[in-house]
Amino acid sequence: MENKENKLGTMPIPKLLFQVSFPIVISMFIQSMYNLVDSYYVGKISEAAFSAISIAFPVQNIMVGVAVGTGVGMNSLLSRHLGEKDFEKSNKVAEVGLFLGLCYGIILFLLSRIIPLPYASAQVDDAEIIGYTVDYLQVVMGLSMGVFMQIFLERVLQSTGRAVLTMLTQLIGAVINIILDPIFIFGYFGLPAMGVRGAAIATVTGQIIGAICGAIFEYKLNPELKIKKPSFDLEIIKGIYAVGIPSTITVTIQSFTIYVLNRLLSGISTSAIAAVGAYFKVQSFVFMPTFGINNGVVPIIAYNYGAKNKDRILKTIKLAFAAVTVMMIVVSSIIMIFPREILSIFSATDEMIKIGVPMLRICATSYIFAGISIVGTSIFQAFGNGILSLIDSILRQIVILLPVAYIAVKYFSINEVWWGYTIAEFASVLFVIYFMRTFVKKKLDLI
Repeated sequence: MENKENKLGTMPIPKLLFQVSFPIVISMFIQSMYNLVDSYYVGKISEAAFSAISIAFPVQNIMVGVAVGTGVGMNSLLSRHLGEKDFEKSNKVAEVGLFLGLCYGIILFLLSRIIPLPYASAQVDDAEIIGYTVDYLQVVMGLSMGVFMQIFLERVLQSTGRAVLTMLTQLIGAVINIILDPIFIFGYFGLPAMGVRGAAIATVTGQIIGAICGAIFEYKLNPELKIKKPSFDLEIIKGIYAVGIPSTITVTIQSFTIYVLNRLLSGISTSAIAAVGAYFKVQSFVFMPTFGINNGVVPIIAYNYGAKNKDRILKTIKLAFAAVTVMMIVVSSIIMIFPREILSIFSATDEMIKIGVPMLRICATSYIFAGISIVGTSIFQAFGNGILSLIDSILRQIVILLPVAYIAVKYFSINEVWWGYTIAEFASVLFVIYFMRTFVKKKLDLI
């Protein structure tokens, strides 16, 4: 029977890239449902409520980034030790991952009493939006143990090749969230209407139930690993974060960028903050296929680089770039044609539509460049260089986007803010092209 390694080295590249990428796209789609469903129902409360969860998004993003970065590092060590048939060491890594997840949950519970109010007040002056933001963050931070445990258990299942169980865990959590959102927000079946706080409670309930399902799958259906208790091991922690830190920093940079943008836009209109929030919800869906290809490219190139199969590497690179370019042209066209209809999903007010329609059309021009950039940085990672990906993120968001946004707000109009995305993504493409012709070319010439 052909094993996974043989498929990476022998299966036709188009079929292989689809086979590796498709489950990742499904998983990402399920994950994005949490925030999208919250946004859909919260938008029906008011624009102020929608603005609040947009303001809360960077904090949630950092939480998920830390959890995923930790999970990626843990998964890397777990897979390596499982490949070596060192099950004792594998169990130890999983137990350390459990320890880290519990620590983060406790820390965020304590911070949930301190951070939300000053964080919200630093971005807007509107008391209603501040109140909604505090309500939402106190719950999602205070009960963040669910998201950390869910992602931890998903990565454990992934490391042993149980991708179907991972997707099932995510699906159960997402469905629970979808069912509970309207019930908790609007107060059905005799429950009180809890508004924004209800959306947060629905989210963490879905995550907790997803984590419980993950624990059941791990203990009942995953015989390779037997996690007994949380464990502390400094060397394993170092190994986890040697791999996971670049991913975490990249997400943190994105969250910092959104935070600064919200502060800049609050001086113009809270509707602008709501419009940016809608943009990031749309973006999460637009980029899903690209991120799926992005994650599929890495193991294919890495395996064939180790096997010194230059031809398959080049075919993978060309196919990935061609696929994301076609996909981004299609989604950019859809967004440019239907921006008003897209914003209506979030119950957009007239002011939000006035700001949001040109915003979506302008930002859509950046997507073609963004697809090339995302795949390019994944190719760097496949050749063992995560630093180039991190530098690219800093270039796009800190060096270019924020200065352009600041200049636009101070000297021009709000529409010029959105052109910062296009300029930043174009600069990223130039960055990718340069290092494809230098770093990647040198790697291929050594084969």
